[in-house]
Amino acid sequence: MDVVFKTDKAIFNYRVAGIWIEKGHVLLHKVVDDDHWSLPGGRVEIQEESQVSLKREIREELEIDINVERLVWIVENFFEYDGKDFHEIGFYFIISSDEDPLVFTENPFYGVEGKRLVFKWTPIEELRNVALYPEFLRTAINNLPMHTEQLVVKQNQEA
Repeated sequence: MDVVFKTDKAIFNYRVAGIWIEKGHVLLHKVVDDDHWSLPGGRVEIQEESQVSLKREIREELEIDINVERLVWIVENFFEYDGKDFHEIGFYFIISSDEDPLVFTENPFYGVEGKRLVFKWTPIEELRNVALYPEFLRTAINNLPMHTEQLVVKQNQEA
């Protein structure tokens, strides 16, 4: 069971995400019908450690085992999506893999779950022009902090 609580006021969501950088590109994903991108990852399950959750999500979506290097950001993210208010706690980790990296292509590709999620290696220098959420990632990925930072992000996002 995912750590998601729906109330009359908002939806609470606990999410983990991976920052995977290869050849000056970062891996992004999106739901096929959405117009915005995010870092790959997903919801944490009840009684599941955040790093275990991230490994599980990447394994489910891409059939690849990852290493979780370090925690970069803890983000309190407040946003609107599809007409609903969200309060999300997100843990953002740098990740890598000892396996051969995913086929590196500048073209979007689907994960193992079929055409539900589309993935794309995106040049870091082009992130400013990408509909990437939370928005701070558009510039922050280019200058990752040396120590874990806690951020509060408030934005409006419609889909």
